[in-house]
Amino acid sequence: MTSADILTENTLPASLTDSLSIPGDFYKMAFQFQQIMMVYESAIKQIETKLDILNKESSVNRTRNPISTVKSRIKSPESIAKKLEKKGLPVNFDSMMKNLNDIAGVRVICPYISDIYSVRDMLLKQPDLTLIKQNDYIENPKESGYRSLHLVMEIPVYLSKTEHNVRVEIQLRTIAMDFWASLEHQLRYKNIAKVPDSVRRELFRVAETIAMTDREMEEIAIELQALD
Repeated sequence: MTSADILTENTLPASLTDSLSIPGDFYKMAFQFQQIMMVYESAIKQIETKLDILNKESSVNRTRNPISTVKSRIKSPESIAKKLEKKGLPVNFDSMMKNLNDIAGVRVICPYISDIYSVRDMLLKQPDLTLIKQNDYIENPKESGYRSLHLVMEIPVYLSKTEHNVRVEIQLRTIAMDFWASLEHQLRYKNIAKVPDSVRRELFRVAETIAMTDREMEEIAIELQALD
């Protein structure tokens, strides 16, 4: 995969977008981008398969599943270009693959906080997965109150003639954390108006309440399990 500029006309200099009027260049770059995205999609499928197998194994060996839901997404070309620009990096394929860890994303929703770390530990034991980075926003929440465990993991994707080591960002959250994060995202990024300080404080208060609820629900679950 050679370096080439992403096909997002609004983010490229006029001199470069003019050259894209040549059909051959356009099709070549479009096909190249499609190939790259296919590799990232393949990495996501492999992660999802691993999670599904681990969840089924846990349900057999234990009394419940540690995973409630698994979601995935691929960043759009526009989002990729904007993030590279924000970081002051070149907007091209090589830069994208070297510098962005979240082009491919998997979100794992767990019933309890302990399940998050159990799933994390199971993933770390997989011989073909390499941990690149970990951010624990459960132990150290963001200023906004956001909580989640973020893992950047690298997985090999084998094609017919080539092998690619692909990074995937895995976010692990409880159901309550995911509920809060989804609403907070809408308020923060879908609303044109700036979020007032009073709303920020309220969001933080709700995040703290949700965190306390997570802990209390887990304590109840432990008590019920002891009765079996």
